[in-house]
Formats: sequence, C-alpha cells, structure tokens
Amino acid sequence: METAILTGTGASSHNTPSFAELDDQTSQRLANIFKILGDPTRIKLLSLLTSGEMRVSDIADTLNMGQSAISHQLRVLRDASLVKFRKEGKEAWYSLDDDHVVKLMSQGLEHVSHG
Repeated sequence: METAILTGTGASSHNTPSFAELDDQTSQRLANIFKILGDPTRIKLLSLLTSGEMRVSDIADTLNMGQSAISHQLRVLRDASLVKFRKEGKEAWYSLDDDHVVKLMSQGLEHVSHG
C-alpha cells in the first residue's frame, strides 16, 4: 500500500506504513533503532561517519577510545543496518549504510536544537 509520510521537507510517497498502521513487529523494529541511537558514543561515531568512510583505528583515535570498544559499537550499528564496512587487506573501512541514517541524525539534531 502506498501512503504519504511526512518528512522534513514535506509529504512524500513511499511504500511505508503510516504511523496509524504500525504493526507490532514494525513498532518493535523502530523502537530498537531508537534504542541503538540512544547511546552517545554511537551518536558520535555516526556523526564522524557523515563525513565519509573511516578505518576503525582512525575512529578510535578521533574519539579517544580503544579499538575494541569502537569495534563493539560498530558491530551493534552494523547489525542494525546503520553502518556497513568493506575490507581492504587487514583493515575494515566503515561508512553509513545509506542516506536514511543521515536523515535520522539530521532530524534528531534539528529537534534538540530548536527547543
């Protein structure tokens, strides 16, 4: 079913259920995304990746954290399809999964900034 959903720039059509039509499974999946985004370290990590692809070591250095802690957070984000990675030799390069992640971040930032 095609419905109109509201975005920051107006209404657009997608094959997405309206908020009134959310079933239990979709509600749970959406709640899980917000739960994952509820961690400040993950928000900082996603913010870094908005500027482009990065190696785990560069992310760890930038956030002043250990590589194992960063790898754990990246695994959580990857399992939620918020980030993706590619291997180049022994190094993993991470990037945002798609532009939906940037939209989620932008909408959240706009919300906290306007209040």
